[in-house]
Amino acid sequence: MKLICFGVRKVERAYFEKLNKFGYDLTLVEELLNDSNIEMIKGHEAVMLRANCPANRVNLEKMKSYGVKYLLTRTVGYNHIDLEAAYEMGFKMARVPRYSPNAIAELAVTFAMNLVRKGAYMVDRTRNKNFVVDEYMFSPEIRNLTVGVIGTGKIGYTSAKLFKGLGAKVIAYDLYPSEQAKEFVEYVTLEELNKQADIITLHCPYCKGENDKMINDNFISNLKDGAIIINTARGELQDVDAIIRGIENGKIGGFGTDVFSNEKEFFFKDMTGKEIDKTVEKLISLYPRALVTPHIGSYTDEALTNMIEISYENLDEFLRTGDCANKL
Repeated sequence: MKLICFGVRKVERAYFEKLNKFGYDLTLVEELLNDSNIEMIKGHEAVMLRANCPANRVNLEKMKSYGVKYLLTRTVGYNHIDLEAAYEMGFKMARVPRYSPNAIAELAVTFAMNLVRKGAYMVDRTRNKNFVVDEYMFSPEIRNLTVGVIGTGKIGYTSAKLFKGLGAKVIAYDLYPSEQAKEFVEYVTLEELNKQADIITLHCPYCKGENDKMINDNFISNLKDGAIIINTARGELQDVDAIIRGIENGKIGGFGTDVFSNEKEFFFKDMTGKEIDKTVEKLISLYPRALVTPHIGSYTDEALTNMIEISYENLDEFLRTGDCANKL
């Protein structure tokens, strides 16, 4: 079985090769799938994508003409695949329904600690040999703060557990409260969470038409003054313009995000000296009150291992049975 995998970073190659217990004939491509490299798929029966690899109708038609039968994505989300077109063309498709929740949860805690303790700001100053301690560096301790977790699935639950381990009071909002999470959180309404939380971390799924831009002007107006917001979930959940206004008027004390709704335009590319979305540029300019990472929440050894192993197993299950538990 010839399998071509796109978006395989240099550090990931060894994992793809080591975990290939099924003996697939691998082609590992560092670039994301694009209009220029799609012809590399010729001669392969299976394709593995990552986020921001556009499996749109045009690309799917090309894959079909090349003889591709299996389309895998090593991600939980699959909005980069035109499912309607893929179903029409008869592709067998599967995703990775879960991977290490610690990967995302630890990034959320990292954002929180940096924004509360002003870590990025202080390191940047000392890097420039400025060792003066100013008022901005003064901070509370996490154990004296309230953390609000929106969404208590596996990632939200793990985040709550980590924040609880730091001594914080943890409250949560979820349409479907988890009995397991109640060990670490107190469930409240979203309105109560906004009013009480010093730090809010998003771990809910994006449901188109239901929670688009949930972090908007109205949401922000109900926050505690100076609250910190963290989004390691989905870019569609945030209204970046509203967040910029919140930071500028002081309602938001700090904002950390690993995601944008239009991130495929610039993430995973060196945009040094080039223009990107003006709103995103404006947000980045608000550093150190705004911290941005390039969708690296899952960029850990454990999460990568989970994604590759499950993707390989998905293909093997299709080959052995014609079906797959993780099919799309």
